Amino acid sequence: MSGKEPERFYHGFVLGLIVDLKGRYTIESNIESGFGRYDVMLIPVNKNDPGIIIEFKSISYDDGEKDLLDTVNAALQQIEDKHYVTAMVARGLAQERLFTYGFAFKGKEVLIAGGPAHRSCHAAGASPSSAGSSPAGA
Repeated sequence: MSGKEPERFYHGFVLGLIVDLKGRYTIESNIESGFGRYDVMLIPVNKNDPGIIIEFKSISYDDGEKDLLDTVNAALQQIEDKHYVTAMVARGLAQERLFTYGFAFKGKEVLIAGGPAHRSCHAAGASPSSAGSSPAGA
């Protein structure tokens, strides 16, 4: 796989895994928000449930990324820089209930990191299996 192909594969794979959440969440993909298009957004039907934004990134050595930690941080930074949370806030969701996750991958290696959207959620010292915190009730 080359270019955007790995991102498309993981994007489709994750959408398949979360399809059972359809009654609890409105699941949107590749919709414009803020200054770009987020990869996946899970908008809770019940506003007490957490909202989740996911960004997928394949490692890009051309962009100076040395490892998956750099790539997952680039995914999280993209969510922040492009203001993807604005779509959920505009729907009346409290920013304290929003969580952002970056999925970074290189071949079969994957690193997932993230956390609450209302504070910096960059991965620090994350291991290649996963990092970050889980939203309560998700």
